Amino acid sequence: MDSSNNHLVLVILLTIALVLGVKAAHLSRAIPSEEEKNEMERQLKAINKPPIKSFKTEQGEIFDCIDIHKQLAFDHHLLRNHSIQLKPTSVPKWITCHNNSQKIGPLELQLKGISCPHGTVIVKRTTIQDLIYSQHLKSIGFNIPRHVLRDGNNIDLTGHHFATADYEYDNIAGVQGNINLWDPQVSHDQVSLATMAIAGGPIIEELSSISVGWMVNSLLYKDHIHLYTYWTADGYNKTGCYDIRCPGFVQVSKRIPLGVLLQPVSIYNGTQKEMDLSLHQVITSRVSRVNVGYWPQSLFIASGLVKGADLASWGGQVYSPTTEKSPIMGSGHFPKEGFGKAAFVNNIHILNGKGEALIPQIYTIKTHESTPNCYKAKYVHDDDEPWIRAVYYGGPGGCIGK
Repeated sequence: MDSSNNHLVLVILLTIALVLGVKAAHLSRAIPSEEEKNEMERQLKAINKPPIKSFKTEQGEIFDCIDIHKQLAFDHHLLRNHSIQLKPTSVPKWITCHNNSQKIGPLELQLKGISCPHGTVIVKRTTIQDLIYSQHLKSIGFNIPRHVLRDGNNIDLTGHHFATADYEYDNIAGVQGNINLWDPQVSHDQVSLATMAIAGGPIIEELSSISVGWMVNSLLYKDHIHLYTYWTADGYNKTGCYDIRCPGFVQVSKRIPLGVLLQPVSIYNGTQKEMDLSLHQVITSRVSRVNVGYWPQSLFIASGLVKGADLASWGGQVYSPTTEKSPIMGSGHFPKEGFGKAAFVNNIHILNGKGEALIPQIYTIKTHESTPNCYKAKYVHDDDEPWIRAVYYGGPGGCIGK
């Protein structure tokens, strides 16, 4: 059995505070053939494990309670003998900053009327449409870290727009951020998301990365904003997927599934809502937050995240076919409007190789904007701001053919 204590863990802090290359292809052109549909049906049988109990939400989504030892993660050949770690052996002591927003709590993330038995985990059931849409997002290069795109790796950026704050140094063992919740309106095949990511690897073929945040994509999540994750261990070639649509992520929570609908959301010039997320490599000690699950170290090659990341990123990303105006990012307002009006990620921290949680120095964070006339990012580090370190990002969109 695998006795390693090094895991990349997705942890959600559930407390409450106050105020708060396929080029732009339309899915209609990507209808799978009968052979592809048959292959997807085969995949669905492998992905959706026999449930102990099942529940259907008002939105028509089905969630299953699966035996924790029989979940999809253990179909991965590298995890066949993996021993489940229900709690991290160590949780960083993240520094708590003054907060003017309301964090969504565990009861708000827990699905109403759903209670999974002891010894099970809650998993969103995957459909054939989910597989089609996931493949579509991969084909247009979604969730590839911005620094990889910038470095010219023959990845088509058509329709993609970014506004991020990035920390690029070696030996990053984890990151934290409170992501402001908004529910931007997008068209049928557009995407708008807020993300926090870590990545590492010398070349694109050996890139390892994990992204977590919220996404609005009517094709992948039907309605409104949902908690999402994405990971890869080989530069988005053969490994990785959204949420639990492939073996890899080990779910340990029986209350909070990946892909869950996030409610309530922020109100312009009113109450602000946020979700506290952290990704970190666990080394030793105990848990003090609600642990959703983790990506075992054995999934990642030595040159990837095993020895630490070299990029941490916070901010927004959108995508739109070139035939449409690009959608809203964040709240739809530029950073200069400030708190309560512009989207933000606050309480930004880095975990170093010694397991120490650090507030990044001012000179270590740089903002990047792919389309400044439509989206901007502003790094905040003044003591008189609501937080010591944060990034405002977003904009109204409206770009065409870029």
